[in-house]
Amino acid sequence: MSTTATEVKPTKANIGVYTNPKHELWVAEAQPSLEEVEKGGDLKEGEVLLNVKSTGICGSDIHFWHAGAIGPMIVEDTHILGHESAALVLAVHPSVTTLAPGDRVAIEPNIPCHACEPCLTGRYNGCERVLFLSTPPVAGLLRRYLKHPAVWCHKLPANLSYEDGALLEPLSVALAGLDRAGVRLGDPVVVCGAGPIGLVTALCCRAAGAAPLAITDIDPGRLAFAAELIPGILTHKVELSDSPEDFRAAVVRLMAGVEPAIAMECTGVESSICGAIHAVKFGGKVFVIGVGRNEMTIPFMRLSTREVDLQFQYRYANTWPRAIRLVQNGVVDLRRLVTHRFGLEDAVEAFRTASDPKTGAIKVQIQSLD
Repeated sequence: MSTTATEVKPTKANIGVYTNPKHELWVAEAQPSLEEVEKGGDLKEGEVLLNVKSTGICGSDIHFWHAGAIGPMIVEDTHILGHESAALVLAVHPSVTTLAPGDRVAIEPNIPCHACEPCLTGRYNGCERVLFLSTPPVAGLLRRYLKHPAVWCHKLPANLSYEDGALLEPLSVALAGLDRAGVRLGDPVVVCGAGPIGLVTALCCRAAGAAPLAITDIDPGRLAFAAELIPGILTHKVELSDSPEDFRAAVVRLMAGVEPAIAMECTGVESSICGAIHAVKFGGKVFVIGVGRNEMTIPFMRLSTREVDLQFQYRYANTWPRAIRLVQNGVVDLRRLVTHRFGLEDAVEAFRTASDPKTGAIKVQIQSLD
């Protein structure tokens, strides 16, 4: 049983963005149906019915489309993508007291079990029974309507748009990384990779007081974007022929002889990780946010003889309220990251734009604001 009061009466059919093991991409009907939505969604205890308004395309979405897998997470059937979303609450189950129809929310795209050790110790990103929306076989958020637990829907303040709300997911990735990497005021930091996660991470490092702060990438266009986005950031174009020693020399030279205390590695590429390991100071840290191959070779003895800590990240936990406060209070401004916007019906073109470096896309959002 659910309430049926809605802010806007739904009139459009539910559609979603699908891929499959053949690497096809298309838009088609999705669940729940418009008829079910009109009746209030047939909600279970703790659930709300949502009208998704903005969804960002993540690199993992493109990877599931193009490669069909990320590590053990494999697309084995038709699959709905998307996990960076904000939405309008259409209806709530009577058990829900924290939200009401008409509220605007950012969707945290996970449903952990609440019973395992990681969940009970506050690290629910490590839940082995988690349902993470967009990770096969769990359907993602790139659809017009869906049901989700209210506890994982975070109410947006008045000065945050749906577009802002959808950007809270990549911001959560960066916040989780900064927490565990321990970036402090005055730390010299290099961010490897100027894609969306690298740029958000660099913004957070600047807000945390990293100095000097540098960012590296193979794409000069993305470095130019980074320099415009973050005044004063140092930029270095990586050549594919560079050795790890070349990378170290370039970064230290760029930072006026200062060795980075921390490298925030946001590419997951083996050569970049190796370069970061060589670049940081004795006792420094390389923190890997990027997602890479199942296996790779790293310079073990460089890590050992320089006492370099190598850490990794898997998603995030307990970040959404802080992310909202940072954007609400102007500490981190993400709005310039959105370079392209498409309607839900044009999602295939949106994915083509997001996956083509020639477009200059940073963050592509699919929006359904009508």
